Amino acid sequence: MPVLQIIYELRDHSSGLNCGRWDYIFSVIKRFRQNPNFVLPDRSAVTMTVPFMDAYVKLLIKTCHRRGVHAMGGMAAQIPIKDDKEANDKAMASVVADKLREVRAGHDGTWVAHPALAQIAVDVFNKHMPTPNQMFVRREDVHITANDLLNMNVPGTVTEAGIRKNLNIGLGYMEGWLRGVGCTPINYLMEDAATAEVSRSQLWQWCRHGVKTAEGKTVDKAYATQLLKEQANELASKAPKGNKYQLAAQYFGGQVTGEDYAEFLTSLLYNEITAVGAAAPAAKL
Repeated sequence: MPVLQIIYELRDHSSGLNCGRWDYIFSVIKRFRQNPNFVLPDRSAVTMTVPFMDAYVKLLIKTCHRRGVHAMGGMAAQIPIKDDKEANDKAMASVVADKLREVRAGHDGTWVAHPALAQIAVDVFNKHMPTPNQMFVRREDVHITANDLLNMNVPGTVTEAGIRKNLNIGLGYMEGWLRGVGCTPINYLMEDAATAEVSRSQLWQWCRHGVKTAEGKTVDKAYATQLLKEQANELASKAPKGNKYQLAAQYFGGQVTGEDYAEFLTSLLYNEITAVGAAAPAAKL
């Protein structure tokens, strides 16, 4: 649905729109997953400055301000790294850079995943946005077309590390969801349904289209299943007794081989958390 229509339909209930980065990446892959021209590299390479994401940001700001509602920036997913000052300083510097990009683009506000990041965001926006909002930033210079929003010219490669990262995120989120947890901290980033969906969708499209990794390995069902088994067993071995990683892997395994594709990952798990009584333990893959 076009942004203008969304604003119109929500006119009595919304004061603005959020520029959700992972949600848009997920939507693009999901809707064009059968088309090999829409295959993206490792998630880490799909930043907010690649063509289709930059177009998305500009169009959202222009449309929101044209209609007199706020354009909110995306979530900073970082979590403070308490035991490594150097790594934490680097992570916080990336938050500053991200919020600076947002305020300079014309956003009226932003949000963060952890309370400790709130002051960083406030400081950046107070310095570069002394007014209550930036409604006056009309972005009349912006002329975005459908092709701009679907420009998949994203530099980068698919790597085994990227595959394993997506597997860990998908498994980690689903395992938490099976226990009633809606977001999961993984490697000092807050992962949620959108990031799990990006991970699932990338794995699906890489396998579907037989993408070759930077290491020269073709991503197929056998390779994806092998890595899934390895990651599930590793995560389960390090987690407290009674964890649900093997159960998560059973559901996730049917979604990453380029075959079945559920509308949403969470819908696959509803019966597990809504049925009366505990689910039977899952066997190892």
